[in-house]
Amino acid sequence: MEGLLTRCRALAACSRQLSGSIPCRFHHCAPGRGKRLVLSRMFQPQNLREDQVPSLEGGSGDLTCKSQRLMLQVGLIHPASPGCYHLLPYTVRALEKLVRVIDQEMRAIGGQKVSMPSLSPAELWRATNRWDLMGKELLRLRDRHGKEYCLGPTHEEAVTALVASQKTLSYKQLPFLLYQVTRKFRDEPRPRFGLLRGREFYMKDMYTFDSSPEAARQTYGLVCDAYSSLFARLGLPCVKVQAGVGSIGGTTSHEFQLPADVGEDQFAVCPSCSFSANVETLDLSQTNCPACQGPLTETKGIEVGHTFYLGTKYSSVFNAQFTNVHGKPSLAEMGCYGLGVTRILAAAIEVLSTEDCLRWPGLLAPYQVCLIPPKKGSKEEVAAELAGHLYDHITEAVPQLRGEVLLDDRTHLTIGNRLKDANKFGYPFVIIAGKRALEAPAHYEVWCQNTGEVVFLTKEGVVGLLSQVQVV
Repeated sequence: MEGLLTRCRALAACSRQLSGSIPCRFHHCAPGRGKRLVLSRMFQPQNLREDQVPSLEGGSGDLTCKSQRLMLQVGLIHPASPGCYHLLPYTVRALEKLVRVIDQEMRAIGGQKVSMPSLSPAELWRATNRWDLMGKELLRLRDRHGKEYCLGPTHEEAVTALVASQKTLSYKQLPFLLYQVTRKFRDEPRPRFGLLRGREFYMKDMYTFDSSPEAARQTYGLVCDAYSSLFARLGLPCVKVQAGVGSIGGTTSHEFQLPADVGEDQFAVCPSCSFSANVETLDLSQTNCPACQGPLTETKGIEVGHTFYLGTKYSSVFNAQFTNVHGKPSLAEMGCYGLGVTRILAAAIEVLSTEDCLRWPGLLAPYQVCLIPPKKGSKEEVAAELAGHLYDHITEAVPQLRGEVLLDDRTHLTIGNRLKDANKFGYPFVIIAGKRALEAPAHYEVWCQNTGEVVFLTKEGVVGLLSQVQVV
């Protein structure tokens, strides 16, 4: 038994995460069965046949992206209008977990969370000339009084005006690292790839205010390191690459690229040194690394994060000042840092999943465990009660998994059909109460979905395995 548990502990490595806590969410079941999360009560529309998958982006021919197709098939998202999607319960749970991980990383470096309006006055954007510079990308509107606004794609103007309104700031109070996780809007000319390129999406945007260029560059490095830590925790092999500043502006910029065949960006890396850059920043004739002259290799990627050192580009426009060590007014040095929250989720699914089955970063799986009892009327039906007891025992013995265990109570279906569904949904652990549950002692079939390995464990063995699973 000890050897078997040792092997199970190795399997549990696919789901190891830093600990945290999440609220329990239970549905009421039949009297006497306690409170259990059951699959039949989930609002999770499925379109498991590809020809039934709806798309508002031009028909099934547009389902050229694996993550988009899978998320539509299993009911993670549902199209609302071109580039806009309903995010369904599993997706919301995964996004809530992602936001918690982001919060942990941002607060670890001193980030303070704020929330700014999506509706942004045109005069702020005109002050920086971006009302015209960003052109049709801005979704614009007028209120009943004729005042112009845009639905914010980013908040440099808004946050700088906010800080500028504080007239008594001292250098002793800096740096400020203000961030939010909100909906953003961009009038994409051709929305595609589901959540990878849409008109409405979630973004984490942080804006930093420092007392000197040197301090601002230290903060820049600190945030970039936090981004690298975030992607490492998610198990995503992102590459930090030099990038252009675009319409945001500033003097220094880096992208965090996740290598993927459907990526719309191309970046070059040097195998001989640490150099990497978006190809848009390189001379078209440049084939060797500028740092070591070694050959460059080009790769497609999905941009999941972007950082900018802004200097005083925005603080000078809005007069965002503080009192320096000499008692004189001085402009704040700024940086801005974005993470595409919904894009990270879709990109992770894109690179981790098979063609037919979802695979999640362990931290983000909507539910950690799916428990499958026997089919009603089968020879193993007497094990159904054991499956219920196992569910209750897991949630009592492993407190961090309360609200993380789902019971597939669709017992009119065979175990095989429900296992196929569970595999498609990508639960990190699937536990089956089958023939061997009738043994003395009962043994349960445990699938580690992220590795494809299967073991048979007693109730104590199951608890021993799952007790190592940590969630945010």
